[in-house]
Amino acid sequence: MTDHSSTEGSREILSTAVRALTGRAPVLFDARHFMTGGTGRISGGGTGDPGGAGGGLRLEVPGEGAAVTAEAVIVYEIPPHRRRDFEACQLLLRAHGARSLGTGVDAWRAATEKDLTVERFVRDGVPHMPTIAFSRPSPEAAAEAFDRLGGDVWARPTVGMGGNDVFHLTTGAQLAAAARYYAEAGADWLIARDARNFTAAGRRHQYRVVVLDGRVVRAVEHVQPDPDAPCNESRGAVSTVLAENELPAGLAELAISATKSLDLPLAGVDLAAESGGVVFEVNVHPQFGTVGGLESVAVPYAAAHLASTPG
Repeated sequence: MTDHSSTEGSREILSTAVRALTGRAPVLFDARHFMTGGTGRISGGGTGDPGGAGGGLRLEVPGEGAAVTAEAVIVYEIPPHRRRDFEACQLLLRAHGARSLGTGVDAWRAATEKDLTVERFVRDGVPHMPTIAFSRPSPEAAAEAFDRLGGDVWARPTVGMGGNDVFHLTTGAQLAAAARYYAEAGADWLIARDARNFTAAGRRHQYRVVVLDGRVVRAVEHVQPDPDAPCNESRGAVSTVLAENELPAGLAELAISATKSLDLPLAGVDLAAESGGVVFEVNVHPQFGTVGGLESVAVPYAAAHLASTPG
């Protein structure tokens, strides 16, 4: 079950993973049918009875001829701005005992809304850069927060993805421009102190560590030649897949602690070794990547659904 308006490609990779594990093609549902206002229906199953006795878990979209009794439900590729509309479906999947790792409403919300992520990290002692969240701050309040964080910060929307609408701010004029930008977009936002995460050659770099059930399954280093741009491939960063033992010391454990703080069974954790080792954000649905993502993430993730207990 994915949002079929997305062009990311995750559903194709997950379909390949399911076929490799079971020898059967999965049934693909557009998650938009199961969002607020959609006609998708979930019935049957029941706690302790995922897709087995009692009629099994039934998913259907009336009027489209789409119906299936599901053994497991893999949920992925739900854009951050649509996740609140998907919460009712998550609750229904959990109530009907679905074999699914995608039913954690509170976990998804805590990872998707970055101000809540920071609250969890503070609560659980997960290292991160000092951060201040805003809604509609006065110029004075924004300037005071900017100065408190050292006058060198990254601004980002509370809900976003792919490095969109993220700015490196080092002057009062840049701060004022960012504040106007978010106000015009109607977006809450936050600023975090710069982590000074540079290579010896002066390039930005950070790591994406994918954690599944408390273990690292994939590690990637992103190197960004533009020091004022996010370390995202879509923003020009170059990615290199690493072995877990190639990560700087302590980063694997830090990534695992971040996923535990948010109670996510699978997550992509963005972090840096500089500033003592810090987490930037945690992604509910990390992209699989073009090199090794099928084998390292998609297949283990699909296998976890087939072996999982309800919820």
